Amino acid sequence: MSPEQHRTRQLVWVYTGDLSTDLDAATWLQTAAHLRRQGWELTLITTTADASATGVTQIQGVEVLSLHAPSIWLFGKLIFHARAAALILAQRRTLSAVIFHEMSALWLLPLRLLGRRGPRLVMDTRTLFMAADETTTRKDRLRARYFAAMQWLGNRLAHGRLCITPAMAEACRIPQTKLWGIWPSGVDRETFAVALDSRHWPQHSSPIEIVYIGSLHKERNLSSLCFAVRNANLETPRFRLTLIGDGSERPQLERQVLRSGGAIQLIPPVAHSAVPGLLAQAHVGALPFPDEQKFRVSSPIKLFEYMASGLPILATRIRCHTDVLGDRPYVYWAEGADIEALLDALEQLWRTRFWLSRLGQQAARDATTWTWNASAKRLSDALDAHLPPVPTPLPRAASTGRDQSQLAALKLSRGTDEWI
Repeated sequence: MSPEQHRTRQLVWVYTGDLSTDLDAATWLQTAAHLRRQGWELTLITTTADASATGVTQIQGVEVLSLHAPSIWLFGKLIFHARAAALILAQRRTLSAVIFHEMSALWLLPLRLLGRRGPRLVMDTRTLFMAADETTTRKDRLRARYFAAMQWLGNRLAHGRLCITPAMAEACRIPQTKLWGIWPSGVDRETFAVALDSRHWPQHSSPIEIVYIGSLHKERNLSSLCFAVRNANLETPRFRLTLIGDGSERPQLERQVLRSGGAIQLIPPVAHSAVPGLLAQAHVGALPFPDEQKFRVSSPIKLFEYMASGLPILATRIRCHTDVLGDRPYVYWAEGADIEALLDALEQLWRTRFWLSRLGQQAARDATTWTWNASAKRLSDALDAHLPPVPTPLPRAASTGRDQSQLAALKLSRGTDEWI
């Protein structure tokens, strides 16, 4: 579909978190920016607890509509979704679709009652419930049941479903007739390409620098990776491992640092803008995740960031990695998540260390397939294939639908509480 046709279609995208603070905000901000460049008229809605931040604003250079909601969890969600629903109702004659997460399903799926007078309702799934069994609280269990119920409702009441990976669609048991498309995570390739240009590759017997950036929770299998690095260094210091982030396993990892003889270091979480510089100091990116469903269904952003920065990859052979990397030569596969399998991958890495520069260049080239622009194109194509054609409007002297939608958004964002 051409950009001219896109401009006759308007989308509302509802994000229940705060895009100004959430760590995964790039998924929505970057994709929304690229969808707009591809011709879509898109209103990206986020929440804010700061009443002064209400209204149309810019976050990381992307226009969003911030709706104020109290920080009291359930009451805040109710207020936020009531205001979002009011905005959607005000634009129902011009909107083509509303995209939303499971958290919004209970509040937005009733818009199906509008029938043909309302927009298509499209539920998007990016994650599964991630809490580890030994740390699961009653609140976690209730949250898991809620998401399971919303998945069931979405499969039946939403006009369409979107997912992050094919494995996620299978895990959510989405009927093929409901599955509109798959759009994975992505990367801003230009931002991370600077790391490749400034990297100094290992020479002769100098240690290989391995990096992991992300959460430091037990299920990430980082202790096994630390043990593997320590075992690989028993005779000669061949590897150095840097773990960047925070999480429940940090105390155990700190003990690994003390016993590593300087081969392992922990760095607190850093701003996303600092990540390319840290990757420039590394030679290999690590993804040691176990073969569990919550990882199999994912589309790890760090994998694409490693690739875009020109890093070969050390990864476990699980579906979220194999679906992207396949038989690429720049990946060093660990056939399991245990220490021995990770140690075998490290030994293979050491034997071929003089190829790392060339392998990194190939990884950087492959990253062009996994940019946010490419991901937005997949989402755009999915919407194109399933949204009904829009009739050509009669000529009018009045303002355009975009003008009207912006006016409605501004009215709502300025505190028109009577709408709810």
